[in-house]
Order: sequence, then structure tokens, then C-alpha cells
Amino acid sequence: MEQHSAPLVRKKLERMVWQAALLVQLASLAAASGERHIARSGCQAKCGNVSIPYPFGIGEGCFLHGFEITCNTSFNPPKAFLGSGNIDVEEIQLLKGRVVVNKLIARDCYAKNGSRRNSTSTSIVLSKPYMFSSTRNKFVAIGCDTIGRLEDMESKFETGCLSLCNSTSYITNGTCNGIGCCETVIPKKLRSFEVYVSSFRNHTECWDFNPCSYGFLADEGRLNFSVDSFSRLASTEKIPVTLSWAVRDKSCEEARNNRTSFACKAENSYCVNSTNGGGYRCNCSEGFEGNPYLEDGCQDIDECASSPCVERCENFPPGNYTCRCPWHMYGDGKKNGSGCKSISKLLHWVLGSGFGLLVLAVLSSLLYLMIKKRRHIKLKEKFFKKNGGLLLQQQLSSLEGSAPVTRLFTTEELLAATDNYLESRILGQGGAGTVYKGILSDKTIVAIKKSRISDDSEIELFINEVVVLSQINHRNVVKLLGCCLETRVPLLVFEFVPNGSLAHMLHSEGGKASLFLECRLRIATEVAGALAYLHSAASVPIIHRDVKPSNILLDENYTAKVSDFGTSRLVPFNQKAFESLIRGTFGYVDPEYFLTGMFTDKSDVYSFGVVLVELLTGEKPVVPTKSMEFTNLALQFGSHVKEGRLLEILEQRLVQEGSPELLLAVAELATRCLSLKWEERPTMKEVAMELEGLRTSSRHPWVEKNEEEGDRLTAIECSTSTFGEGDSSSHIMLSFDISRCKPRRTMSASTGEHTSLGTSSRGEQSVSIDKD
Repeated sequence: MEQHSAPLVRKKLERMVWQAALLVQLASLAAASGERHIARSGCQAKCGNVSIPYPFGIGEGCFLHGFEITCNTSFNPPKAFLGSGNIDVEEIQLLKGRVVVNKLIARDCYAKNGSRRNSTSTSIVLSKPYMFSSTRNKFVAIGCDTIGRLEDMESKFETGCLSLCNSTSYITNGTCNGIGCCETVIPKKLRSFEVYVSSFRNHTECWDFNPCSYGFLADEGRLNFSVDSFSRLASTEKIPVTLSWAVRDKSCEEARNNRTSFACKAENSYCVNSTNGGGYRCNCSEGFEGNPYLEDGCQDIDECASSPCVERCENFPPGNYTCRCPWHMYGDGKKNGSGCKSISKLLHWVLGSGFGLLVLAVLSSLLYLMIKKRRHIKLKEKFFKKNGGLLLQQQLSSLEGSAPVTRLFTTEELLAATDNYLESRILGQGGAGTVYKGILSDKTIVAIKKSRISDDSEIELFINEVVVLSQINHRNVVKLLGCCLETRVPLLVFEFVPNGSLAHMLHSEGGKASLFLECRLRIATEVAGALAYLHSAASVPIIHRDVKPSNILLDENYTAKVSDFGTSRLVPFNQKAFESLIRGTFGYVDPEYFLTGMFTDKSDVYSFGVVLVELLTGEKPVVPTKSMEFTNLALQFGSHVKEGRLLEILEQRLVQEGSPELLLAVAELATRCLSLKWEERPTMKEVAMELEGLRTSSRHPWVEKNEEEGDRLTAIECSTSTFGEGDSSSHIMLSFDISRCKPRRTMSASTGEHTSLGTSSRGEQSVSIDKD
């Protein structure tokens, strides 16, 4: 037994010695660090028993202006004085912004026969950084025949109190309640005063126990009045009084503007405005301690230095620590906590109660799943109501002959279709919401619109779009497949239109000048037909109110699809015009609607006119000029048509492809659509019929392949073709596939010449007719 126990005892002794040495080392480091972070480097940190922290200092360059301390070594121990005066310092409280000094007592003493023995007043004047603390100090007069007065030396105020008594039996020890001792508060910003004491009856009625009156300003926390105070004060010259100090003249906000003179130098420090006489003081941030007036003054508090842990402690700045137990023990590791316990006990307890815990865990899991499922169902119901499900049902049921939404999708279906709304699935974003590409379980590709609804008032716009789309069945209108109202944000599911928007085709770098004239006319005709259907052929007429190229999508055959019906309105047959807040996009809004707030189906006609002008010019509706001003495309186009300068504003490839008569006819139709007065605009049905007529009259028949003449046919899709200059001895002839918007070129073998619709090699405008 002794052989086995000796190594254990030795090991314990070694660990105790190591811990003791570590504590001594930490204590010495803390003391050295404390001294180092009190005064400025190379400056005296103590005077006698008083520590001198910066901004206070002894000697040149060791103090901030106004905070000089004089250390008088003629005393034993040496005494510290404020500046070069005679106010001796007892304690400097750096972080509290206080200095405790000793101040003379005023007294008035008498002989037994009532003759005055001696009488002294006392006065004090503080320099700029200091004020008397109005929260710590009170003016006190002590005696049983005493009148005490405190007078501001600037003669701004005077205060005092009196005390009369002829027996100590009336005095309550520990309180200054006016019998034997009276007191009164002092105002803020007090920097100088004088104290006088006197009596009523020259202490003749209380001389036996109180021959003198005393008056002074004192820190009430250091004053404990009792009957013994009469005799103690007789041999006491000075009494402690507390001063408040600050870096004066500027507030924190003003001082921060000049970093060189800003007193809060430490990195982890902050500024506090003084409440007594202006100025500011500095403090270390939470979790740090030291002197915030020195650059490296605020250091992380090492909580481990106080040994809060049983075994191992790790300090984490700022102000945090972690106790750790050895690997074979468990617990929080804290002395005042559970400490560290042997893991064998824990294992025994776990094994003993493991079966019960397992059963409890299984039951808890089942209960949790049931509650979670029930909450999920209730949450879906809540979102369905919040997203206007009941309003949608009411709106659809109120429309006679309306077709209900094809399908109500579940949250899980749309999450799976978009890979949890993966960012790479985003097709586009706008003011109304975000559109994602989705793939349903049956491999159908769809577009899922997540509406952006910021408040309940916008739910009506979302429901409006569902109701409007439920009334539409047209090949040139994006088809609504269904919706989902079970999510926080409502969702619409549309057919997928792969070739993006007309705006992208007209204005993006890769799409500019890629559409042929016939392709543009066909798109315009399809959009006009769709709007004509909405205005006059739908079961309930519909005004779109936001016709623009970004709301016109193109499918794989470049067939136009009108989309985005968030601001559309259903129109009762007996109503022609509506009044509302201005809806639409700048540059496309009908001017008369903009001025009056009234919109009709002719408002869509104006917006379509702007789209038609964009198709002809390739320009945006609001065009920036070199002088950084903006020109309205519609007005500019109208002036070009009126002045006979149409070809100057048209896109160059259209001038080369179309006849002047055709281009002029389309341009005139656009200007009629852009008329400022409603009644002067054609209806969308008239626009669609006129565009179809222009397309029919201008379309060239396909040139059949003639083996004898050796004709060749090359098809180029309009979305990717480029229009270049031909050889000077030949012309290129363009003809069109109506369904896919494809041009082709033909060459006559017998003549060796090409025919074209465009500009000749001599720079003249020419129209070549493809002959059979």
C-alpha cells in the first residue's frame, strides 16, 4: 500500500506547487500590468499612498492640461496636491470621474461664560476641470447652538441650516436630522464657496457637551454623525469632500471630430458626457479594464485569473471564459456550479434509466410529429386565407361562365420543381415579384411567379391577376396553369415561354437588330389580336393597363404571348371608363389617363402604339440625349412622320427590308394609336385587322426550287441572323416563313443576279419584286 501511495502523494504535491507558482506569477503580472496601464510611460504612478492615473500626472508631459498633480515629498509619506495649490488629494477614482480631497472645517468656539474663544471661516476655489459633486456632497452644520451658511464666492446664491438643542438625549446617532446636525444639498456646477458658522446664545445652554459649532462641505458617504462627533471634530482639521472632474469645454460628439485632441485613446473605450458642468469622460468597453486615456490602456479582463474553474480555464475576449473538465469527467467545471464529476457515475445512471429514456424519446418524437403536422396544416390554412383564398373563391364564383383555376398546387410540389427556389432557376425579377423556372414531376416545364406582396393591400392585385387570367383562353396570352396559396408568399404557375421577352430581343446587346421586318409585323399583329380579344371577345372585357415589350414573351417559334395581368381590370359591359390611381410604366402610360386619372380600352391602344414604334425603331420609349436630357420616343416619332423624315428614325435593317409604302402605312397606324385624344385612336380590333392586311399585302410568295435555273434556298432563323452588306454586283432577296419568322435568300442562275428588298449599291431606295 505504501509503495503505491507514495507516487500519488508526490504527484499531488507537484501539482499543488505548480498551481501556487502559477497564481503567484499571475498576481505579479497583474500588478505589473496594473502599474503599467495607470500612468503614462516613464511617468510617476504613485505619490505616497495615492495612485496617479493618467490624465492626471506628475511632471512635464505626464498629464493632460488642467490635471497636474504636485507630489510634496516633505511629508512622510509624501502628499499629492491638486495643481500647485494647497488642496491635498486622498484618492483619485479614474472610472467614476471623482477625486476625494481634504478640506478645512469652519468653526465657532466659546468659553463657558459665553465669550468667543476663536472663530474661523473656510473657503475654496477649484480650477477648471473640477466641480464639487452635487450627488456625493452636502453642506453640513454640527452643533446644538449653530447657524451654518454656505455662500457662493461669485455671489450667485447662499444656503444654510440651523440646529438648536440643550440635551444629547434628543440626538439620534447615525442621522443628520436637524438636531445636533443639519444638512442641505448643493447645486450643480459649484466650483467655489465660503463657509461661515455662528450661534444664537454663544453655546451657553449646551456648553457642557458642545462648546463649538462646525460647518463644512462633506461627502455624505464618509460622514457618520453621532454624539461623539462633537469631541472628534474638536481635534480634526480637515474632512473629505468629493470632486467630480471631466475633460471640459467639449461634448463627446464635438471631441470625436478631432482625433488628436480626443482624450479617449484606448482602442476598446467609449466616451460619456459629464452631467456636472459639461465636458466628457472615458470608460473601457464591457469586458475590458484599465485606463481608457492611454492608447493600450483597456485590456481584456482575464476571468481565469480569479480561478472560477475547478480544473482548466480558457479566457475568451472580451469578458468571456470557459471551464473544462478532464476527458474522463463531466460537469460545467465551475467552482460555484456542478464542478467536475466522474463519468462512471453518469454512465451508471444512463444505463440504469436508458430504457425509460428511450421510450420517453419515442413517445415525445411521435407527439412532436403530430403537433408539427397539425401546425403545418393550420399554417397552410392561415396562409390560404391571408393570401386571399376566400376572396379568390368569391371573385370566381361571382363571374358567370368563368373557368376556375386549372389546378391548386401544393407547397411541396413547387419546392421540388424549383430545387427549393434555387437562385440559378430565376428567370427574371421585377416590381411584381420573381419568376422561377420549374420542372414538375411529369417533366412539364413551367414558370412559377412568386409575388412580391409587402402588405395586405397588394393581395387584391394578386387575386386580380388570377381572376383576369382565369377568363382568358387565347393562343397569344400566357396560359395560367394554376396557383398555390399555402405559402407565406402566393405563387402563380404559368406555361413556360422559352425565348424571353420582346424587350430583351429589341434592346439587349445580343438581340439588337436580330428581328426581320416580317417577324416584327407578325409579333405586332399577334399582340394586337390578343388585346382585341381581351377588349371585345373575352367573356368579360379586360383592360390590360401595362402593355410593354417586357410583358410580351416569345415562345420557341417566336409567337408572342401577352403576360403580367397584375394591374388589369375586368370591365362591365355597361361601363366604358374607370377612374383609378395611375398604373403602368413610364413611357407607355396614356397621357390622357395620366392627366385625368381615367382609363379606357383606348389606354391600351396608346401603350400598343409605343410598342409598335419600338418595333419600328429599335429604340426605348424614353431616349437619353447627349446633353443628358430625355426625349419621348412617341413624340419624336410623330414629328418624323409628320415632316416626312420617317426613314431617319427607322431601324436600318427595316429600311433595307421593307417597301416605303409598307413602312409608311405601319408608321401612320402607330401615330393614330398615339393620338393624344381617346376618340381619335382606333380600337384594338381595327388595329389588328389593319396589321393583318398589311402583312398579307406585303408578303412575298415562297420561291420554289427550280432545278433548271439551279436556285438555292438557305433558311436563317430571325433570332440569330445578322444583316451584312452584299457584293456590289449582286442583291440579296429576303422572303419569310410566317410560322417561324425565317428569311431565305434566292439567286437566279439564268441572270446571275440577286433580287432584294432594301438599298441598292448606288445608295438609292429600291423595291425588288420576286418574280415567278
